Amino acid sequence: MRISFCPCHRAQFATPASSSASHGPVSGGAIDPSLKLDIAIGSRICATEDVFDAYGHLSVRHPHAPDRFLMTRSMPPALATSDDVVELDLESNGCAGNTKPLFLERFIHGEIYKTRPDVNAIVHSHSLSVVPFTVVEQPMQAMFHTAAHVAAGAPVFDIEDEFGETDMLISDRMKGASLARTLGDKSICLMRGHGSVAVGPSLQHAVMRAVYTEVNAKLQLNAKLLGGRMKPLSAREGELADAVNLLGVGRPWELWKTQTLRAMRAEGVLT
Repeated sequence: MRISFCPCHRAQFATPASSSASHGPVSGGAIDPSLKLDIAIGSRICATEDVFDAYGHLSVRHPHAPDRFLMTRSMPPALATSDDVVELDLESNGCAGNTKPLFLERFIHGEIYKTRPDVNAIVHSHSLSVVPFTVVEQPMQAMFHTAAHVAAGAPVFDIEDEFGETDMLISDRMKGASLARTLGDKSICLMRGHGSVAVGPSLQHAVMRAVYTEVNAKLQLNAKLLGGRMKPLSAREGELADAVNLLGVGRPWELWKTQTLRAMRAEGVLT
């Protein structure tokens, strides 16, 4: 297999040589078309809600094979469709038959799924309001109940600690495993000079957490400008509020999905 890199070094392209595509890991089984559509919709929601721009990606654990996961091919997330969804194993190898380019940082997903059986979806982004909290000593704190998951802690992964000066990207399994260790049992992990990872028990929960982590960062920056003593949610308040969010995720998802489907139909990529 020949590996080449695009000029922006964000995407890794696996170019099959002869029959290499047929020798990849076996598929975990057929995927419901509605799940593929939701993966595309989730990617587009994150782009619309200022979590993704040209970069960023999300994934879902295979519903019938916990040692497989699904994500789009390497592409701008705002353009994702069902046809762009690919399947990978937990070593982050494309499953047999895949010839589509894969994200360079797919190892984030494979390594977190290995260590967190409770996680069924992951969002990795470079959302702009979050990035400042990755390079200062001021910790991110939960400003309001919709971002209650932040109250449990938002550890910062510093790639330099273990790997020295790098290009900052999670480009192999060792770096992905190190990130997963920093995430631990939390729902969010910041990445120094890079972005963040949000996880959840479902695609809907992971997307909601990613969106409201970005909103929370904006609110915390604004609160700081006001001056005075800041009183964020306590760990216990966050735990109680997050339980409500887990039950109520259907409301924001319904709104965002409806808006996204309308936009996809207007584009002509969905009938």
